[in-house]
Amino acid sequence: MRSSSDRPPAWLWPRAAYVHVPFCAHRCSYCDFAIAVGQDHLIELYLDALSAELATLGTPEPVQTIFLGGGTPTYLSAAQLARLLGDVTRWLSAEPGHEFTVEANPGTLDADKVVVLASHGVTRVSLGAQSFHPHLLRALERDHAPQDVSRAVEIVRKRIGQISLDLIFGVPEQTEGEWQDDLERALGLGPDHVSTYGLTYEKGTPLWKRRGRGEVVALGEEQELALYARGIDTLEAAGFEHYEISNFALPGRRSRHNQVYWANEAYFGFGMGAARYLNGRRELNTRSLKGYLQRALAGESTTFQSEELSPEERARETMALQLRRKEGIGRAAFRAQTGYDLDALAGPAIARHVELGLLGDDGGHVFLTRRGKYVADALIERLL
Repeated sequence: MRSSSDRPPAWLWPRAAYVHVPFCAHRCSYCDFAIAVGQDHLIELYLDALSAELATLGTPEPVQTIFLGGGTPTYLSAAQLARLLGDVTRWLSAEPGHEFTVEANPGTLDADKVVVLASHGVTRVSLGAQSFHPHLLRALERDHAPQDVSRAVEIVRKRIGQISLDLIFGVPEQTEGEWQDDLERALGLGPDHVSTYGLTYEKGTPLWKRRGRGEVVALGEEQELALYARGIDTLEAAGFEHYEISNFALPGRRSRHNQVYWANEAYFGFGMGAARYLNGRRELNTRSLKGYLQRALAGESTTFQSEELSPEERARETMALQLRRKEGIGRAAFRAQTGYDLDALAGPAIARHVELGLLGDDGGHVFLTRRGKYVADALIERLL
């Protein structure tokens, strides 16, 4: 096993790993992830394939963070979860003080599964609450009820120390009052972390098709902005740090795994549709369940596509990702990671947006202002 001391820098060789479990009871209307519905008979075979892909490491890799996502990892039975986590922890050796997150659907999480998670070193559960209003959950085609969230939180808290809640705003016909109520009900459950995501209409999803047919009407930009601003105000007033555009945490409770992505550092990725980033190369596994099973079980590469950016392209990508963070881009760290001077790449554009009040610049760091967060995607695109 490779020791911490002989590894390349974190932006070249991973300290983090993502493992994908695609199985779900059904596809939510907004979902564009690599999932498998109605394929329960293939779960055991998928675990065989995932075990084979993990074994391509050759020797266990020490990591500081592991993230088990989906799909719905907790859709698996307790026995299947135990088998999966056994393979994951065999090949991914969690270092002392590690963070191990598992995504969970409140409707499929029970006490037996939480016992399995805790016994395999899981330290953090991310619950997809999305809303506490039944009509909004129906609009999103979520399959859990509002009361499932509080039940799941109670079960998790008995065994696992950290809980994160995901919420969605911008749902058709959602009001500011309903969003405020969602925020307050989430806070009432005492989470360590809250993620607030604006609803997106991904091409090809059921929700996107319904909008195209005129069956749903998206909220206007000003309405969405008002909801986003209300989320910031409410969560910050409750003591949460707005440490990334969509993420809020109590002190010391940031998602360490997701910070790897926003820093543009390296990470492993295993499973159908999983991405990985090693030694400056990005790779994506096939999103076909049949294709993934065939390739992994035959000992073949599961990679569907790969890309290696030029050094300057990597530097610009790093700039775009790091600007999402509260601390933004640190000039000295950016130069050490990319080999490029931030101001040589984007100095005039940075100065222009500082004048517009969209960026802040304290000499050491460039960061989004409150106004800049409102238009972050467009601003980052202009900087590139």
